[in-house]
Amino acid sequence: MPTAASLSRADLEEFGRELEKIRQEVLADLGEDDAAYIRGVIALQRRLEVTGRALLLVSWLPPAWLAGTTALAVAKILENMEIGHNVLHGQWDWMRDPKIHSTTWEWDNATPAAQWKHSHNVVHHTWTNVLGKDRDIGYSALRVHPAQQWHPIYLAQPFYNALLALFFEYGIAIYDAELERVAKGEKDAREALRQLRAVAAKAGRQILKDYVAFPLLAGPGMLPTLLGNLTANMARNVWAHIVIFCGHFPEGAEVFTEEEIENETRAQWYLRQLLGSCNFDGGPLLHLMSGNLSHQIEHHLFPDLPSNRYAQIAPRVRALCARFGLPYNSRPLIKQTCSVWKRILRLSLPGGSQAPRPEETTASPGELRATAPKEAPTQAERSPNGDGKEAARKSRGLIAR
Repeated sequence: MPTAASLSRADLEEFGRELEKIRQEVLADLGEDDAAYIRGVIALQRRLEVTGRALLLVSWLPPAWLAGTTALAVAKILENMEIGHNVLHGQWDWMRDPKIHSTTWEWDNATPAAQWKHSHNVVHHTWTNVLGKDRDIGYSALRVHPAQQWHPIYLAQPFYNALLALFFEYGIAIYDAELERVAKGEKDAREALRQLRAVAAKAGRQILKDYVAFPLLAGPGMLPTLLGNLTANMARNVWAHIVIFCGHFPEGAEVFTEEEIENETRAQWYLRQLLGSCNFDGGPLLHLMSGNLSHQIEHHLFPDLPSNRYAQIAPRVRALCARFGLPYNSRPLIKQTCSVWKRILRLSLPGGSQAPRPEETTASPGELRATAPKEAPTQAERSPNGDGKEAARKSRGLIAR
């Protein structure tokens, strides 16, 4: 069996073909069971939200407050993770249901759907873990890799990362406006202002709903209801922060340069998604509550496949990695969380060494690269979420529907 250090161009291309085979098999097998799954999750989420808000109307009773806040928090997590994130990825567009479609869905999040789809689906999933291109590396505020130049402000990153977790949806909404690019002269300030106005309008509606309208409806229970809504929103934010950081920043997650991915083939794109992603282990409930981003590796490999299929294909991906001597970074959630915070704490200080890879390999990213063919896919063609580039990918034979 080949090892990572000796992975040849032929091995790498075979690895890519095997992954594409998995993708095509799932696409061909999608049907009513999958549609019933997402409709069932949406129905569950709505029942939980109605129940939670109803209980919070009598939230002066402590049991009602606790049950209502819990139900509302679970509803918000489901809406954000398993429903909103995945619907906006286009994972359910094949159903052709206008009510569950990436072009019509608006989620319970401060970031307008259109802005998030560009920053996440297009930028992040195309340039996954590429320094200077993937803005999700550190979210423009954190130093999470030694290659990022140290600045004294990073001394405070353990503290403002904890604050970011509490208000994660607002941090991401502001981040999506790319204000640092305005300061560098790379983005029109008027465009950033337009985006911020859209965020303000969206966040304003959410604030009015959760912190004014529903508390007023509760009458004498106004303050407990407001506190319950605030608690549910913060629980959702902290959980989203944990899930996303554990998928991108634990030990072993690779970072790449633009030079390393020049003329990247489809197989190399798959390899980069694998090396830059981390899973965390758990059962069906944990997978559901994480939006199946507990399978971050599978999500980065196949971002447009329905999330309910990730648990099904994960053993095949893991076996494929073992066959080719490639790392498959998956550990319990608590270990991945500790690994993330260890990295954030260490890299808040000057210096820092490259985080070691998992035990499966000690090869560098460059050692895993094969020489690209003369005609390689464009960057937009590589990502399954290439923002309207599907026709181009089809014409090159990279993705068949």
